[in-house]
Amino acid sequence: MVERRRLIQAVNDALFEEMERDPKVVVYGEDVELSITGDMRGLHEHFGHDRIRNTPICEATLTGMAVGLASAGYHVVVHMMFSNFFYTGMDAIGNQMAKLRLMTGGQVELPITIIAGYGGGSANAAQHSDSAYPVLMNLGGLNVLTPSTPADAKGLLKTAIRGRNPSFFLEASGRGGEVGDVPDGEHLVPFGRAAVRREGGDATVLAIGRMVKPALAAADALAEQGVGVEVIDPRTLVPFDEASLLASVEKTGHLVVVDEARECCGAASQIAAIVAEKAFHALAGPIRRITTPNVAMPYAPNAERHVIPGEERIVAAVLSLVGRAHRATA
Repeated sequence: MVERRRLIQAVNDALFEEMERDPKVVVYGEDVELSITGDMRGLHEHFGHDRIRNTPICEATLTGMAVGLASAGYHVVVHMMFSNFFYTGMDAIGNQMAKLRLMTGGQVELPITIIAGYGGGSANAAQHSDSAYPVLMNLGGLNVLTPSTPADAKGLLKTAIRGRNPSFFLEASGRGGEVGDVPDGEHLVPFGRAAVRREGGDATVLAIGRMVKPALAAADALAEQGVGVEVIDPRTLVPFDEASLLASVEKTGHLVVVDEARECCGAASQIAAIVAEKAFHALAGPIRRITTPNVAMPYAPNAERHVIPGEERIVAAVLSLVGRAHRATA
């Protein structure tokens, strides 16, 4: 059975189901009782103050508490609202969450799930609009999740809460109201397994999180010009499904990576490096990265639209590669 659910409803469903299943799951964070983003709605009324609790706006405290609670045997869910706030909680993230299991020889497990919104498009200004996942990818020891559909949001979150290692569950800002089919009941999505959102033979477009939607729109537009685009959604950046991406590039010979993070040292750079090292022989042209420029995200909506990757830039990148290939074989 499936039902139509908004993305924030799918997140909410996952939290309700996991808290009912395991009394050791606790949730805290900034305004979680009120749930101003909607994904925590009803949890406080149902589970009470012992398991759902507001905290002061102090991210260093939030992340430090998570390490302590998880070490004591709880499955901890922390809502940090915006991924920019990782920066102010980074000591416990970088020096404890990412390292303690290794440093203790596996004696300490840290079943922590951090939920936060990321990216622009909602006029939240520069200090609330970063796509901060490249920082997390670089630390090692952390799972990084970027769901693009309500079904994946529910399935990845449930997998994260049941896991034994820290996971960062990133919700694309402004996408919570989008609707999709979600399997009813027990629905888990494994980490490290990409989804092929559209099949095609002329070019591969790997799109991260919120970028899947414009990538699919670009694929529709390109199909009208006779260009078949395969759209890959990695779903998790750590662990990353190299095999699915490499198989697609072997088939198409072209790769465009669409990443809302900034160009310098972004996820797109790492993904491009993987293909350059492991599938260079299959490439018929250069790898294209479609990213946000190396600037702070502007506040004005028209300026945001200018810097965030969109359909037109993806179409142009694919056509530049396909046209190059056609010229080379002419």
